[in-house]
Amino acid sequence: MSEWISIALRFGLYVDLMVLFGVGLFGLYSLERQQRTSGEVLPFRPVLAATVILGVLLSILGMLMMVSTMSGESDITELRPHIEMMVFETDAGMAWVVRLVALLVAGGAVALNPRAPAISLLLASAAGGIALASLAWSGHGAMDEGSRRYWHFAVDILHLLAAGAWVGALAAFALLARINALQTAKRIRLLARAVTRFERIGALIVVVISVTGVVNYLFIVGPKLDELLFSTYGVLLLIKVALFAGMLVLAALNRFHLGPFLERSLRQGEYVVAANALRRSMVVELSLAVLIAGLVAWLGTLSPEMEGADL
Repeated sequence: MSEWISIALRFGLYVDLMVLFGVGLFGLYSLERQQRTSGEVLPFRPVLAATVILGVLLSILGMLMMVSTMSGESDITELRPHIEMMVFETDAGMAWVVRLVALLVAGGAVALNPRAPAISLLLASAAGGIALASLAWSGHGAMDEGSRRYWHFAVDILHLLAAGAWVGALAAFALLARINALQTAKRIRLLARAVTRFERIGALIVVVISVTGVVNYLFIVGPKLDELLFSTYGVLLLIKVALFAGMLVLAALNRFHLGPFLERSLRQGEYVVAANALRRSMVVELSLAVLIAGLVAWLGTLSPEMEGADL
């Protein structure tokens, strides 16, 4: 039972910190000046504030769960010395402290939004990126040694940040394309422009995720496939790759069909069908991204070597 709770907490942190990092970043490259003020286009303050609060709570719960599992203690008073040892004497504990500090900075940045929206989103996104990067210390890279450890961490962090940029953008698009927001041609035109601006960013994100995903696989498993296919780890990894391929198909559909279709529909003055089609596609793509985050949280608790004969 505790293993599934740990996976659920990891999953929650992945999604939460990706949204914090990615939504703030989206506001910087897709919106202009006053549009970055919360409420003008997107509800930045409530969304980012919620991710900060949830991130702190999930981090604290995750630390308590990890220490309880490692020590065998369940009483909170008995856990204190184990928590102190974990926080002050391990790399994972230091990463946890960095995450909490980054989340506090992000919370302060969110409060600045009405007075300085661009600076607010920049600080919130940067702090969110640091918090998201700290999750690498709870992954497979922490088991490596020497220079390999640092290279693995670097690849893990790039992978997390690229995934966060994508998930955050999808969350922002879902908010932009919600039904009650698409009532005027002006709002739909803004959505179409945001889709166009995301094209180059999206292409870069896909390249980084693909390359770092392959390198991560080589770090963790090595250049082999046969044994992996008969393990729990291998099956979950294949499902993850299949879901990622589905996201690529939907992204291509948005880029080459639904986006241009929306622009043509705007010129013709009949844009409801195109806007609804684009919204449905983005919701499905975001759902696939959330499922992938769940698989990543599960995979992070497994070892290919330990799972060789599971299936």
